[in-house]
Parts: sequence; structure tokens; C-alpha cells
Amino acid sequence: MASPSSGRTAALSLQLSQAHQDLRRRLADLRAGLGRPRHPDTYGDTDAHGGTGGSGGEDRLLTHCLAFCAALTNHHQGEDGGLFAQLLRERPDLAPTIGKLVEDHGLITDILTRVRDLAALAAATPGADLEAIGGELDGLAAIMDSHFGYEERALAAALDAGVPDDGWSEPVLRFTAPRSPAP
Repeated sequence: MASPSSGRTAALSLQLSQAHQDLRRRLADLRAGLGRPRHPDTYGDTDAHGGTGGSGGEDRLLTHCLAFCAALTNHHQGEDGGLFAQLLRERPDLAPTIGKLVEDHGLITDILTRVRDLAALAAATPGADLEAIGGELDGLAAIMDSHFGYEERALAAALDAGVPDDGWSEPVLRFTAPRSPAP
């Protein structure tokens, strides 16, 4: 695959769909492992998630929740401040659609905040009941699925027509660490 800033060999809509699939997989992995002691390699990328955590499953749960929350947050921040801003410059007719997508990002952020808070509480309370986290993750999965499907359908043609990349593609398509704000 070509680098994000050079010619692309795959359509942007396909790349966005693949990024969304990766986020869905990460959430499914997190949900499937909820409440079970995990082997350090359960998520396949232990180093990217900060190691294996403490000795309890709740510590690892917190680590993996935080890593997932960061990946999804970075993805949405990259869309809001980069991709969507660029699309609006190129296609102002997409303003209502993009407004709806940004609104969805706010709802998802609220759920992610609850997930982080519940995971932190579970890490501080050995043997904690993880049912509330499971419920939040189930709701998040449903909202993400609806949001991602809508986004992919609504923006596919505009994405495949080409969107200048001023750096937005890294957090949107590859889940890198967020860029530091300019001074």
C-alpha cells in the first residue's frame, strides 16, 4: 500500500473501512476478554498496550481499555480536525453529514469516558463486578457499527474522488499517537 501522503493504491473509502474493521476487532477482543484472566499475548500487541499490567486481570483490563479508548479517540479526533475539515473545504455540501458524524463522535466520547472510569474503578477494586463495563462496551459496539456504516456510505464517493492529505490520514487510518498541539 502506498504511503498516505503519496499516490494511493487502494481507495480511501476502502482504507477507512479497514480502519473501522480494526477498531471493531479491537473492541470485540476487549469485550471477549472481559473478566477473564488474560495471557500477556491475548491482544497480540502487548508492547503497544504498555506491557501486561499488574498481576490482576483488572490491571490488564484497565491497560487494554485505555489503549482501545485512545485508538478510537485518536481516530475520531483525526477525522474531526483533519479529514472532515478537508472534506468540508472540498465538498461544502457534506456539511450536514459531517455535522451528524461529529455529533456521533461526542456521544461515543461520553461512552468512552464511562468505560475508562469503570475500568479504573475495577482496577482499584480487586474482584470488581465487570457487568457495567460489559454493558457499556456492548452499547459502544452497537453505536460504532451504526456510525461506521453511515460514515462509510455517506463519504465513500467524496473520499474516492481524492482528499488532500495534510497529515490527517495517520490518526484516522493507522491509529498513531495524537500529534502535540501547536504552541
